[in-house]
Amino acid sequence: MTMRTIFKSWVERYFSDEEALVLLLILVAGFAAIIWFGRMLAPFFTALIVAFLLQGVVSALTRRGVPHLLAVITIFLAFVSVLLALAFILMPLIWNQLVGLVQETPRMFASGQVWLDEMQARYPNLITPDQMQSWIGVASREISQLGQRALTLSLASLGNVMSLIIYLVLVPILVFFMLKDREVLVGFTLSLLPQKRALLTRIWKEMDHQIANYIRGKFIEIMIVGTVAFFTFTFFGLPYTALLAVLVGFSVLVPFIGAAVATLPVAAVAGFYFGLSDQFAYVLIAYGIIQALDGNVLSPVLFSETNNIHPVSIIVAVLFFGGIWGFWGVFFAIPLATLLKALIYAWPRGIHKQEGADSVIQVDS
Repeated sequence: MTMRTIFKSWVERYFSDEEALVLLLILVAGFAAIIWFGRMLAPFFTALIVAFLLQGVVSALTRRGVPHLLAVITIFLAFVSVLLALAFILMPLIWNQLVGLVQETPRMFASGQVWLDEMQARYPNLITPDQMQSWIGVASREISQLGQRALTLSLASLGNVMSLIIYLVLVPILVFFMLKDREVLVGFTLSLLPQKRALLTRIWKEMDHQIANYIRGKFIEIMIVGTVAFFTFTFFGLPYTALLAVLVGFSVLVPFIGAAVATLPVAAVAGFYFGLSDQFAYVLIAYGIIQALDGNVLSPVLFSETNNIHPVSIIVAVLFFGGIWGFWGVFFAIPLATLLKALIYAWPRGIHKQEGADSVIQVDS
């Protein structure tokens, strides 16, 4: 069998159906638009995500007899209130704590160097002077790069004030009209698609359910984990509680990896302020309990309706989409992996259908 015959057979199997070709074109056009125009259309995509998040609450109010417009206005005002609180209360607090942590990093480094010296003196056979110098050199380079990045970020932020203002104005306006005119916008989008779209409708319904549940569930998970971490760190008297709590909350975006990454700053701050004491151990134990409850109780409850995906597939999806789209790629790695899984299972296979039809004819005869 020649390569041409194999390729022709593969094309006839997967692309003989008209809907399969239409779906392929839509996927290619969608990914191309995100890759090429993603930065330009970032406010639109952000508003679309927020609208997905709020639509469930609007639908819940309308099912209880609240008029659609009143439900939209109520939820929109609540969203604007939360947005203003984040912009003018939480963000300045986090920024001040981040600046304080960066300024205190040299002291933390000096304390760590003293601790390494003590460890080398206690266990000279375990830690050699060359190893200690190597670790100190690596840490010095990382701290220097961290300071440069912080300075670059602070200087770059001066030029991003206008972009932030645009986000604060455009995103709420887009969210309001997406919620208010949802049926009109969906109807217009459907009018652009072919009349024969049973496959598209089936995949869209599944992914609408999956992505909406994922976004809402992940938002709730971030809020719960971050809030519990904040009160836990406050109880133990750990500094930079807001910054560390936000970091721990957002760590749930990356399964398996996020918890391990968030452990480093928590352990570093706790070790610097408490030393190798019982208080330090209590902080790490409490943090471990939070992560264990999140992974074994909270996450299964919130995502019980989400399709199960193998951990290897999740990690590959996080690495791939995060490398392409950064933060949003990491955020949507699981729903995008779910989309690919749904496409693989729902994609029409022409030869299989034909073989099934032939078998039916043979049975009937």
